[in-house]
Amino acid sequence: MPNNIDQQVFLGQTALVTGAAGFIGSHLCDRLLALGAQVTGVDNLLTGRPSNLAHLTNQAEFTLIKADVSANPTTYLPANFKPDFIFHFASPASPPSYQAHPVETYLVNSLGTHQLLQFLAKNNPQGRFIFASTSEVYGDPEIHPQPETYWGHVNPNGLRSCYDESKRLGETICGVHQRQLGLDVRMVRIFNTYGPRINPTDGRVIPNFISQALKKQSLTMYGDGQQTRSYCYIDDLVTGILLMASVAAAKNETINLGNPEEYTIQQTAQIINQLTKNTNQLITNSALPDDDPARRQPDITKAQQILDWQPQISFKQGLEKTIAHFQTHELAL
Repeated sequence: MPNNIDQQVFLGQTALVTGAAGFIGSHLCDRLLALGAQVTGVDNLLTGRPSNLAHLTNQAEFTLIKADVSANPTTYLPANFKPDFIFHFASPASPPSYQAHPVETYLVNSLGTHQLLQFLAKNNPQGRFIFASTSEVYGDPEIHPQPETYWGHVNPNGLRSCYDESKRLGETICGVHQRQLGLDVRMVRIFNTYGPRINPTDGRVIPNFISQALKKQSLTMYGDGQQTRSYCYIDDLVTGILLMASVAAAKNETINLGNPEEYTIQQTAQIINQLTKNTNQLITNSALPDDDPARRQPDITKAQQILDWQPQISFKQGLEKTIAHFQTHELAL
């Protein structure tokens, strides 16, 4: 059975999660706590949401610190804090959010990454550093599907570059610390992920479509809808992240995490309309944003071989869970 996490790796260990109030970060905190870890979350709430962590308010094993991760960690972390794991997941992640905060985005992925690695080197050089990279490092890919060996096709000075180029620089910084200081650094390239707690206003395709469909509105489609995406449900992704952190063979590896099932944006709209019973089948077409990738699909061969990981939740199952969450928690219909 794939996707089995060794709980003993995390039991009683100290984990630092940056971006803890974010969509992925909050789910990661939940799972680490369930595995018996002591979790310290850090978030400046630029794009993270306090509601994502409200259920952890009274949990003794969890501490939330409001701080900017681009700063020196000694300014916001307790004295003598020695994390066994650092999960660096702090960054705006949707195009509207990182384009609204470009400076904060490139700083947290570059300077923030450097600061955290330097902190780990000084305080617990045997600890593990897990960096949240992204499929955006591949840009608008010329190779399909995208393996980790592909170096990408990225505009270094486009609207998306504050995010994708800073993630690429973050990978560089991780590699330098691994080679020069011998740190245990692991990088996950995360492909499109969705599920409960994803911000309905963050501008990505699934929350956009679900929000509009539940309100019986026409769906806003950028371009002709023939561009493709591959969608991974949040529970599957977090399992992959935890395997990346715990499996010995993943040391110093860079691994794609995503669901290789590929859908056009048009197909995505049709499925969401069907599941939400949206009687308004109209599509509003808008211009395609600059540097929007035409195709996106992960090659997960390394994840299967090294982590024994692959997605378990179908697109329909994941959408049903996400739609139910939107109906209950996100939208006042």
